Amino acid sequence: MKRALILALSGLVATLAAGCGKKEAPAAAPPEVYVADVVQKDVPVYLELVGQTRGFQDVEIRARVEGYLDRVAFTEGTFVSKGTLLYQIDPLPLQADLANAKANLATAEARLEKTKNDVARLTPLAKQQAVSQQELDNALSGQEAARAQVDANKAAVDKATLDLGYTRITSPIAGFVGTTQVKAGNLVGRSESTLLTTVSQEDPILFRAGVSEAEYLRIAKKVLEDGGLKATRQKAEVELLLADGTVHTHKGSLDTVERAVDPTTGTLAIQFTFPNPERLVRPGQYGRVRGVTETKKGALLVPQRAVTELQNLYSLAVVGAGNKVEFRNVKVGPRVDELWLIEEGLKPGEKVVVEGLQKVRDGMVVSPKAAAAAPADKSASEPATEAK
Repeated sequence: MKRALILALSGLVATLAAGCGKKEAPAAAPPEVYVADVVQKDVPVYLELVGQTRGFQDVEIRARVEGYLDRVAFTEGTFVSKGTLLYQIDPLPLQADLANAKANLATAEARLEKTKNDVARLTPLAKQQAVSQQELDNALSGQEAARAQVDANKAAVDKATLDLGYTRITSPIAGFVGTTQVKAGNLVGRSESTLLTTVSQEDPILFRAGVSEAEYLRIAKKVLEDGGLKATRQKAEVELLLADGTVHTHKGSLDTVERAVDPTTGTLAIQFTFPNPERLVRPGQYGRVRGVTETKKGALLVPQRAVTELQNLYSLAVVGAGNKVEFRNVKVGPRVDELWLIEEGLKPGEKVVVEGLQKVRDGMVVSPKAAAAAPADKSASEPATEAK
């Protein structure tokens, strides 16, 4: 009995000693995250449109008379001046037609002269009733018919002269001439005006692009606020971004807005004009035109990596008082270089998490550290491109 009591007391003492020696586990340290300040400044918002260049004038050179092509008088793909000879059609058949028309005219003029003499001779005789009135009337009618025949033959001579002139085909404008569609010896102009080549005036150069209906309505309202299309055309400047990523040396301006929306694509065609004195840009090149549509005053910007997108919903992790994290849904605007414009859901002076988002949840206390600055802040010079 005494032995059992001693063992029980020993066990109790051991249990108490073990309980006194146990320590509580230390609390976990707040996760470390990197944060960035919300940037506030004025941001120009640019609209970029994809399109294609075309010549200021693209003139199709066609044969206007029928004949065999004597020679091609130009070098394909070169610059030609206005009036430069491009093609020569065999002129001999048309020279013969002109000579025949002139002969017919001479005959008609001789006939008219005879009728004039007849009228002059018969008029006094008719007054003296030496000849009948019918003879005079016949002479007068013959004179009118002869005069009409002279007019018809003059028109035939004019046409033959024109046709003969069409055998020399010259460039109507200064520009680059394309490849020839026909070679010397071909018969051209039979039953149709054969396409020979195309000449393009490339200074200035045109750029044509399509804008969506919704975007057009937004821009049109802004244009009305700024004083209308004429005022906008005078002050708006746009840039042309070429296929290699470079920007065309000369800035352009709005030229024309198409009359109606294309029902097949739902877009409205807009045409811009760019000076092209070096003739670097050729018709048919693809590129992008970029211009300022508005300037957002005091816009709020955050690094793009701070924004999370899920099913078209955008959210940010904001570090507030007590270093607590708050997840917010935000409305985003255009991107500005490495930053993203936030239109709703954020306030100036707040900090957002840019690294370590996967380690935090709403309401968690974190240990914020300043994120490394971007290599260069180009947002002042780079455009804010509207999201499509």
